[in-house]
Amino acid sequence: MSVSARVHIPSLGGATGWLNSEPLDPAELRGRVVLVNFWTLTCINWLRQEPYVRAWSQAYRADGLVVIGVHTPEFSFEHELELVRQATGERGIDYPVALDNDYGVWEALANHYWPALYFVDRDGIIRDQHFGEGRYEESERLIQELLGVAREPVSVEGTGVEAAADWDNLRTAETYLGYSRSAQSAPADADPERLLLNEWALQGEWTVESEKVVLDQAGGSIAFRFHARDAHLVLSGEAREPIPFRVLIDGEPPGASHGVDVDEDGNGLLRDGRMYQLVRQHGKVRERTLEVTFLVRGAEAYSFTFG
Repeated sequence: MSVSARVHIPSLGGATGWLNSEPLDPAELRGRVVLVNFWTLTCINWLRQEPYVRAWSQAYRADGLVVIGVHTPEFSFEHELELVRQATGERGIDYPVALDNDYGVWEALANHYWPALYFVDRDGIIRDQHFGEGRYEESERLIQELLGVAREPVSVEGTGVEAAADWDNLRTAETYLGYSRSAQSAPADADPERLLLNEWALQGEWTVESEKVVLDQAGGSIAFRFHARDAHLVLSGEAREPIPFRVLIDGEPPGASHGVDVDEDGNGLLRDGRMYQLVRQHGKVRERTLEVTFLVRGAEAYSFTFG
């Protein structure tokens, strides 16, 4: 176990609200094993971890496990209650979720990562912590140890955006588009066919802001040269109506390589702020060029993620 000092779970009073529960505090959780999971609704690493956390909550609830999700937003639009409520519904999250819009719980635990897991014993002591994906069997065995039960691990297989990454073919990292964290962008209006691996470029009229790029005129697009099975884009929008968009791979409709949020012709619709899966390569994974064109102004793009 990586936590050797007797550190107690701090107050959860910094939460700005709760879903699926009345406010909880460490005193009333004494006698229960607690798993605290920090997440944010657009985090691909959390999305791929969530099937395990959800399965553990369901499998060990009767044994005394309480899972508490802590939603701490990364992007500004993730502060919106209805988007968090929608994400919990889509992911089938029925355990308590603390809304951490002011980072109160995040700071109380001195957390720095999405996702993060904190394992708390029946005396309220943090016995272990884990950041990022992976280590699922070890984490479940620890839960069993803290609960005093022994059984075969639960069977978990993520689907859609929750599917495990194709790590052997993942050669493109998460890429932010706003100027505060962007990297390796090609000049504006660069020819998509001439992009180097992991370069991206804007075509059309865009405003580049700190955490995002905003489309000022219909018909603008983003091109990205990537090597991964899956390609996702975090999107939101200022338009009152849904914003249609079109996806091309190497200049052609994606066909069988379309993601869950577009059809075979590459057509998609930006309705809510979240992560959209645009590509899931069918067949051999190779280096490709993705182009996303928005047919209405007001689209806001934050980051590309890959799997």
